[in-house]
Amino acid sequence: MSQGVQTGSEKTFFGHPRGLATLFTTELWERFSYYGMRAILLLYLTDKAHGLGLGQSLGEAVVSIYGASVYLLSVLGGWFADRVIGARKTVLYGGAIIVAGHLSLTLPADATAYLGIALVALGTGLLKPNVSTMVGNLYEREDPRRDSAFSIFYMGINIGSFSAPFVVGFLREHFGFHVAFGAAAVGMTLALVSYVLGRRTLEGRGDTPPNPLTPEDRPTMIRVSLAVVVLLVAVFSWSAWRSGGIGPKPVVDAISYLCFLAPIAYFTMLLRSPLVTPVERQRVRAYIPLFIAAMLFFMVFEQAATTLTSFAANRTELSVFGITITPEFFQSINPFSIILLAPVFAVIWIKLGDRGPAIGQKFATGLLLAGISFGVMALASSIAGEGLASPLWLVLVYVIQTLGELFLSPVGLAATTVLAPRAFTSQMMALWFLAPAAGQAITAQLVQATEGASDTSYFGGLAVVTIVFAIALYFLSPWIRRHADQRGSSFTH
Repeated sequence: MSQGVQTGSEKTFFGHPRGLATLFTTELWERFSYYGMRAILLLYLTDKAHGLGLGQSLGEAVVSIYGASVYLLSVLGGWFADRVIGARKTVLYGGAIIVAGHLSLTLPADATAYLGIALVALGTGLLKPNVSTMVGNLYEREDPRRDSAFSIFYMGINIGSFSAPFVVGFLREHFGFHVAFGAAAVGMTLALVSYVLGRRTLEGRGDTPPNPLTPEDRPTMIRVSLAVVVLLVAVFSWSAWRSGGIGPKPVVDAISYLCFLAPIAYFTMLLRSPLVTPVERQRVRAYIPLFIAAMLFFMVFEQAATTLTSFAANRTELSVFGITITPEFFQSINPFSIILLAPVFAVIWIKLGDRGPAIGQKFATGLLLAGISFGVMALASSIAGEGLASPLWLVLVYVIQTLGELFLSPVGLAATTVLAPRAFTSQMMALWFLAPAAGQAITAQLVQATEGASDTSYFGGLAVVTIVFAIALYFLSPWIRRHADQRGSSFTH
């Protein structure tokens, strides 16, 4: 039986293959661990008494570049899955590395803290793109359930990310940072257990690499590996020279440069590869403006862990009706909204079918809402002045961003699996995750370059940039649709 085809006698998960339940549960607990760590990472880095004591702007830059590294390393995860060991084992090994990283963060030492951050970034890079790719592999290319499946999968992500800030925030407040990091290790361990126990439901998907290395590939692989090593040494050396030594800032800058270079190199490779057919090449070209839109969207959206956390901790009234809330609380608003709204959006896309907005219009709407959310932040900062802003401003911002996310993220995941060249399925998903990598690299540079600027100016300036590009993307949507619709894919509608 071909992949994605289900007979009436088979057990299903809300009308979907049972493998979706396995991947749903695995991703739920993995996201619990990831967002649990992310909720407190900036607070830990900038805490002078119990953390690393970094300055505010540098701490924000480090958190941004940590997030960027997670997505940059997804390139490695996609390559291992496509060429070496397949998606299933790559996910398994990545999860084990994540557990080791969280355990390192439970130890009260600066060296183990940085080691833990690096291990979590590496492990997540191996795991993240391949779980999503395996969801796509459960369905035929033209299966109308694909968008709905990714929305269900996305809801699992957000159940984990909703609960994590509450649990980790409580543990941080009552037992300290290192115990809180331990909760993330428990979450990732549960993800691995779920994944191993559910292996049969995947029915062999991801067991073998779709484009395995051959003996003839080895000379090229060695040359490319050496070139990558030389590039890494050159970029980090140049960054250290510019900064006058080794430390967090040159690392932040070096990874930022790599995040800008990686998607350029990837698109060049896809457009020139002999394994990519002319029809697939047209789809890749149509994907470029969508990638740029996603990059700008995540530049805004991922600031939940940086500038919005700083705003929550330093410029927001945290006492509501006599109840004190923690800065971590606000990071649960987005996943809670997703849990409520994702099923609604999934039904809407199915009901609308060909009558729905084109994919370019969906992306433009998502980006427009992100820009509006930062316009609201600028307004909140301006009204608050030197005082504290109402927490309702941040609640409104996160709800607006959630609406934008639902227009862009699940649809982008699904479209990536459809528009991907067959020889580069996992690597195309890795390319999708380079969008938030580049977006967060921009943030890492912006928060340092604009140090001392008012929140009103910072948020307002980014709002203008994203809104202008969103309007341009609306006008570009018909061109995207023509180039992507080579086989009548539902994701061009």
